Amino acid sequence: MSAPNNPAFVVRQDDITQTGLIDQPLLTATDLADGEVLLAIDRFSFTANNVSYAAFGKRFQYWDFFPAPAPWGQIPVWGFADVTASKHPDIKVGTRVYGYLPMSKQLKVQVGQLTDSSFVDVSEHRSHLALAYNQYQFTANDPAYRREHEALQMLLRPLLITSFLLDDFLAANDFFNADDILLTSASSKTALGLAFMLHHQKGKRAKPQRIVGLTSASNRDFVAGLGYYDAVVGYDDIEQMDSTRRSVVVDFAGNSDVLGRIHQQFGNQLTFSSLVGAAHWDQRSGNSKDLPGPVPEVFFAPGYWAQRAKESGNGVLMQQFAALWAPLVQSVAQWMEIKPVTGPEAMAVAYQDTLAGRVSPQQGVIMQL
Repeated sequence: MSAPNNPAFVVRQDDITQTGLIDQPLLTATDLADGEVLLAIDRFSFTANNVSYAAFGKRFQYWDFFPAPAPWGQIPVWGFADVTASKHPDIKVGTRVYGYLPMSKQLKVQVGQLTDSSFVDVSEHRSHLALAYNQYQFTANDPAYRREHEALQMLLRPLLITSFLLDDFLAANDFFNADDILLTSASSKTALGLAFMLHHQKGKRAKPQRIVGLTSASNRDFVAGLGYYDAVVGYDDIEQMDSTRRSVVVDFAGNSDVLGRIHQQFGNQLTFSSLVGAAHWDQRSGNSKDLPGPVPEVFFAPGYWAQRAKESGNGVLMQQFAALWAPLVQSVAQWMEIKPVTGPEAMAVAYQDTLAGRVSPQQGVIMQL
């Protein structure tokens, strides 16, 4: 069988361990309608966050962004692309953008809500989806963009938006009157981002919290060495934690056993339980509603962003995020190892490694089809 002319990397929606390639038509300017733009996808990151998109693909409509023929689905990724054809009068060929992309070589978008800094894909099949995922930033007018930091932007910015919103949510709720903030999957990039932000702003807040990372034994030394957490606890030691301390748990792991043990250990001393990611996507079965303590609540970042944008304005939120983004990138650049992955075969291997948790937390995988 010959290789696809214009391949897209796909996974089975009903079994995300199964991957494949589908062939798509190779688009040109003649395939564009008025107002449409053709993007050539350059590079994109792949992290445990993207595994969460697949694990929750149906529940949160992630499969709807870039439709594929059943039973396949295209996992959304964050990355950079260049305009190769345009039938929009205000967008020129060669324009570079950052945003939500499929794991393929091309994307056709319908430009709407155009500003100096961004546009929104208003294609009909995306009209019911969260605005935060439909927006594309022009790199030329993005004050946080640096060409030399593209890899870190792809790897961290979408995750750190979630970290930033979680930090804002916890602070807005006075940390639910807790003494400790417990973060599972403490080595995951979103958890590290939240830990950094909580730590970075301790001095500004009237009630500094103790930030506790929970992680596997193999990642414990790495997590502790970063200095983002006040304490690092192995999953095997959950039952030795001080159960009298009022605590909030933010669960990035999606491991029902770990979350259940935390609820059993702390009971009503847990003042809030938040479900964010699914780093341990294959261990997320179980009924969290039957746990002692508060019922875990799903935190959906795009919905919270929309809520806060209405309250304080999108520009204010972006300024607040930028103030935390700069010092975090400076910190992460000192320990992050960028791992380039090129071609569908190498992508399939890196995908399975991410799925199985074999990617070191110090590595950032950047793919190119």
